[in-house]
Amino acid sequence: MNTMIFRFVAIVCLSVTISSCNQKQDKLAENPRQNILFDFEWKIHRGDVENGQLIEFNDADWRNIDLPHDWSIEDLPGTNSPFDSTAIGGIDAGYLVGGTSWYRKTFDIPKEYSGKKLKIYFEGVYMNSDVWLNGEHLGNHPYGYTAFEFDISDVVKLGEENVLAVQVKNEGRNSRWYTGSGIYRHVWLKVTEPVHVKTWGVSIATPQVTVEKSIVNIETQIENENLENITIQVVTKILDASGKEVVSNINNQKINGESEIKVNQILQIESPELWSPDHPNLYTAIIEIQNEKSEILDIVEETFGIRTIEFSVENGFLLNGNPTLLKGGCMHHGNGPLGAAAYDRAEERRVEIMKANGFNAIRCAHNPPSEVFLDACDRLGILVIDETFDMWRLPKNPQDYSNYFDEWWQKDVDAMVLRDRNHPSIIMWSIGNEIPERGSPEGAETSKMMVEYIKTLDSTRPVTAAVNGLGPDKDPYFATLDISGYNYSFGGDHGQKSIFEKDHERIPDRIMYCAESYPLEAFGAWMDAVKYPYVLGDFVWTSFDYLGEASIGWCGYPHHENFYPWNHAFCGDIDICGFKRPQSYYRDVLWEVGNRLSIFVKPPVPSFPKKENRASWSKWHWHDLVAEWNWEGFENLPLEVVVYSGYEKAELILNGKSLGKKVTNLENQQIAKWNVPYEAGELKVLATKENGEIVSNVLKSASQPVKIQMKADRKEIKASGQDLSYVVVELLDENNLLHPKTDNLVQFEIEGPGEIIAVASSNPMSIENFKHPQRKAYKGRCLVIIKSEKETGEIRLLAKSKNLISAEFKLIVN
Repeated sequence: MNTMIFRFVAIVCLSVTISSCNQKQDKLAENPRQNILFDFEWKIHRGDVENGQLIEFNDADWRNIDLPHDWSIEDLPGTNSPFDSTAIGGIDAGYLVGGTSWYRKTFDIPKEYSGKKLKIYFEGVYMNSDVWLNGEHLGNHPYGYTAFEFDISDVVKLGEENVLAVQVKNEGRNSRWYTGSGIYRHVWLKVTEPVHVKTWGVSIATPQVTVEKSIVNIETQIENENLENITIQVVTKILDASGKEVVSNINNQKINGESEIKVNQILQIESPELWSPDHPNLYTAIIEIQNEKSEILDIVEETFGIRTIEFSVENGFLLNGNPTLLKGGCMHHGNGPLGAAAYDRAEERRVEIMKANGFNAIRCAHNPPSEVFLDACDRLGILVIDETFDMWRLPKNPQDYSNYFDEWWQKDVDAMVLRDRNHPSIIMWSIGNEIPERGSPEGAETSKMMVEYIKTLDSTRPVTAAVNGLGPDKDPYFATLDISGYNYSFGGDHGQKSIFEKDHERIPDRIMYCAESYPLEAFGAWMDAVKYPYVLGDFVWTSFDYLGEASIGWCGYPHHENFYPWNHAFCGDIDICGFKRPQSYYRDVLWEVGNRLSIFVKPPVPSFPKKENRASWSKWHWHDLVAEWNWEGFENLPLEVVVYSGYEKAELILNGKSLGKKVTNLENQQIAKWNVPYEAGELKVLATKENGEIVSNVLKSASQPVKIQMKADRKEIKASGQDLSYVVVELLDENNLLHPKTDNLVQFEIEGPGEIIAVASSNPMSIENFKHPQRKAYKGRCLVIIKSEKETGEIRLLAKSKNLISAEFKLIVN
């Protein structure tokens, strides 16, 4: 029997923060540690320059920007679009352009920081970055998805002007999807005493978790960067969600000069509130370092959750002892019309949308996500597979990470595991996706090396990888893993119904899950997870649509053609604006989420130009279906109507007349179809629950649009200079029905303490720019993203379009 049991506590966010550059002290007022957000008042120059790192370099004509920033999503110089049909990244990059750019930030450091330790911390820069301070090279960081920091204590000028310069190179063909370019995640200035908790230096585990109690082991790595020895006291308190202290511990230690120690503390929580997707209960640990005079040297605050995970071929995945199927989706790091820019609200919104649509798990593809993303998963209750790389030594593209793997893999694994090891949301580490050497002895040996190394950093989780081209030749690779991730295990490359049962017969102790599945094979992939206990769940490719891999959800593979102007992948359950697509409604039925009854129509004319030579195994597309009942010119002609139903039968009704009932059980994959002569009006589907309650869904014919309507996800945002509001713009008829065939140009004006940072639609072939205050509607909708400034007040957004009644939306900034 292959069973793995893990019991641990996980940390959500590291340390105490100071908001922006005003250095406002947080609630731990005595804490000498300061984390200063370093995102504001940067300059950028697109293109390479000589001596851009020098203090005296003249950057007066460089553009002023704030972080996070992605230059590839911006208009190309001299154009009104970011897209280029000749872009070197081509289809993979969504015809968006990388290159080399420079960033510079000029700042002062107060003399009061004398004797402090100062570090500059980058959460993520894509990709190959070099950093200088005052002309001195601090270092290089090739990988675009891991955090890194430099000690600047001996380079910074106190009481004087300092210049931080960053050269970023996103050159050549280095990725299979859109990566973005630049300093796309947060930057922090960390200020501490010489004696302090090391970055990523806290590890919390629970060797025993029961309903009655949880034993909590906290290991804190503390650095002494002074020459002198020192005796310290480590005071740790754990608070519950209400802020009440539930347990504490004090430990005295001596640290020699210029050395570090690990301090272990054991605490016990009575009647712990366990973390799960349904109940994401969290605690807070406050770790305080004092000297012999009881003076505070450092405080870090950790939010964590307690839970157990267990995996076995007999019982699958048990979370806190409860059987849990992974309702998963793969997700890239991008934020649609924002590019890769990792605004906190954008990261959180993606998690919210996944949760709202029935997902309980996300596989991060194919790199570590932002810290804020994982915080949101912890807080909202989403399970996570945290992944390292898309390749090792063998390349997938000429300029990809394979050029750096041997020198950097261990540092980048450290950056992922040490940073993320305490998040309760993370249930597995993945060491790679579809690694080219997966079928070779060298690949198995590299996998073994990485798995063993990760176990030295974190033994509380299993290690997995996502593998394609499945067959016995991958057995040595799978043997090095705790859990085996199967890409496209149902049909696809294999020409067979399912490979799980066959492999279970060959290797009965192998624990498996579908790490990627085709949307078109949603039913079979999910039935495998339901049927076989050794299959943990299914992760669709993909949960959220993304830029790059353009048109795989329509044109598919092979990808040797130029499919411009396609730029979206067009394969997500959720489209690039965050709107639900037909396949997501079908997944609602499979996962028993929400209404479980939906109705669609196959257009009499294809939604996009058809691709005739799509490979038979290329199944990232969904059926060409739309939720529309506006088909002028096709009166009395039969249209195929498709119903997804989680009930035994469904009845279709057109303008009050029944078109009959059809069975929608598992034998029919919970789908029913009718051929319906088009007649404008109302098309309704009805179903009956087991308790007799009637469930319905309806499509109505809309008349010509007469007005604009705007709806926002939030009506109040923070005056942080970074908070966002997503405003959905809809074109409605006189009965407030969305007209699904309108593509009017909508223009926007904004007043008050905010700015429009992106406009978008769900049209995967649109090459309109994302930054100008206008957008053509697609299927009657578009999206506006507003970013707050640092002042409070009221934002007024005006939307207008020719021959339509304008709309105004007000947003409070506080």
